[in-house]
Amino acid sequence: MTRYIIRRLLQAIPTLLGVSIISFLLVNSAPGDPITIRTFDPNITDTTRELMRRQLGLDQPLPMQYVAWFSGLMFRQGDVVAEFTTPTNRCAYAMGINMTLCNNGSGIIRGNLGTSLQTQQPVWDRLVERMPATLELGLASLFLSLVIGVPLGVLSAVYRGSWFDNMVRFFAVIFQAVPAFWMALLLILFFGVYLGWLPTGGRQTVTLTQEFDLMDRIRHVILPAFVLAFGGIALFSRIMRTETLEVIHTDYVRTARAKGLPGNRIWFVHAFRNSLIPMMTILGPAILGVLSGAVIVETVFAWPGMGRLTLSAAFQRDYPMVLGSVMFFSILVVLGNLLSDILYGIVDPRVRLS
Repeated sequence: MTRYIIRRLLQAIPTLLGVSIISFLLVNSAPGDPITIRTFDPNITDTTRELMRRQLGLDQPLPMQYVAWFSGLMFRQGDVVAEFTTPTNRCAYAMGINMTLCNNGSGIIRGNLGTSLQTQQPVWDRLVERMPATLELGLASLFLSLVIGVPLGVLSAVYRGSWFDNMVRFFAVIFQAVPAFWMALLLILFFGVYLGWLPTGGRQTVTLTQEFDLMDRIRHVILPAFVLAFGGIALFSRIMRTETLEVIHTDYVRTARAKGLPGNRIWFVHAFRNSLIPMMTILGPAILGVLSGAVIVETVFAWPGMGRLTLSAAFQRDYPMVLGSVMFFSILVVLGNLLSDILYGIVDPRVRLS
């Protein structure tokens, strides 16, 4: 088991490296840059803007910018130690190659995601600050996906070919096809504006004391969690239906029928338990779906999570924040896939982690 985990983690390194390169190229290919976004003041001259770009290393070629972001090391032509040395940026001049090497102490390879250009706070601190909100929303949506999607899939298999089966399959296709933002707006208009049953945004009601109120938190998380769970409900119901229909044709189910066991016991003890095993393999994709969907859902519902933070950073051209968020999400997906494979090997004795 330990050797398998170590091997999988080592195999994830090229994947994360590829994600970092592609993400860096996409972010830097967007029109504009952090300096242009932040210097609308007409009193700021082009010379000042160029100086600010130079201080951030934005005047360097993309490969050099990537090296600086990935390793925290910046190379400059000539002796420019005095220009670039700051309390957090140490520089030294190499006379032999006529280059100045600066080390700002950051770099993905060192486990440092950098500093946000928008707030001048460490990227990691801002992600940790928003993580509980995204975790709360993600767990709530996964819970709804399981408790609704799994039973629907089993019942759809039990009543195969009936109107109920057709209805479940129809809505499964609809839930996977409809954009999350459109579904969110419909639910906000109906349950929040027309009926007035649920709040339309935020994580909690704003009060003077800001005391923790469990029921208030539950009321706020219902709508965004359901919007985020629609895709999971559709996915889990279709997979459970397929797996259940496959299991009922196995030898041990035929033996149970031959012994005269009740139909409910055959379906929900023998068929259901063994149909759950393949569900472990979609844990990683489910985590990916929650994280990608959180960007849209958190924005529509003004939910203070990591997805909304990342989208706001993208609009502000906060490159370290966007890239740090992407790398953090990528690591979560890799760990989710690893966890699903480990759980699959534990629950299914036919699979060996070797």
